[in-house]
Amino acid sequence: MAKIKNWCHCTSQTIKTKHELHKFVADVTKQPAAIAAVAAVVPSHYASETRIADILAKLGKHASAKYVRDKLPSSATLRFGEVGEILAATYVTDYSTFQPIRKLRWKDHRNMAMRGDDILAVDVDPQGVLRFLKGEVKSRGALTSTTVKDARKALVASRNRPTPHALAALADRLNELGNATLSGQILAQQYKYGIKLEQVTHFIFAFSGNDPAPFLETDLSEYKGKVRQHVVGLQVDAPTKFVKKVFGKVIANG
Repeated sequence: MAKIKNWCHCTSQTIKTKHELHKFVADVTKQPAAIAAVAAVVPSHYASETRIADILAKLGKHASAKYVRDKLPSSATLRFGEVGEILAATYVTDYSTFQPIRKLRWKDHRNMAMRGDDILAVDVDPQGVLRFLKGEVKSRGALTSTTVKDARKALVASRNRPTPHALAALADRLNELGNATLSGQILAQQYKYGIKLEQVTHFIFAFSGNDPAPFLETDLSEYKGKVRQHVVGLQVDAPTKFVKKVFGKVIANG
């Protein structure tokens, strides 16, 4: 995993007693390690390790490397946005009990953005209750209040709950991955029991070159809804160059 805390300075605060705001600032002295860590997880977000290993075994390193390269977006803009989504998914996997799927594996085309909730993850608590993480990821050279408002607008859509098509897609992917039990629980929650607001956590992940904290803190302070909020801002110096180096490292790694 990319383990963001290994190459960032971290601060956290609680707003309105239950909403969490975490800020990560990348340490410029650790940038080579950060690039290597992120590049190491990128391929598995576009193809499973099993699939890559199978192609490697049957067709050799050149073929497996080209298979991965053909799945990577060639658009610089799309690469920037998708690294933000990969970092967000990595954060959720590393630092929460929610588990997302690696949704970029199911892209229609390397240079097409995926539709639906940016992040949708599920957890089953000790009492057997399903909990859902509905997330929006914003990747910007310079984050603005307008961008954060756009994220908030997406989160409150569908009555603050995960969108129906995103839930169905998550259930389908889990079923394909062999987790039919959890897939069935999600569908039962969606179509039979309904999802209560207390089962939902909203998640905003901002990846930017400027300090995202003031915009995220203002949003949380102004939020009047009932859904628990978990908000993360990751600040990286010259993020466009950072992303370019990440993809360069992925390709060099073969």
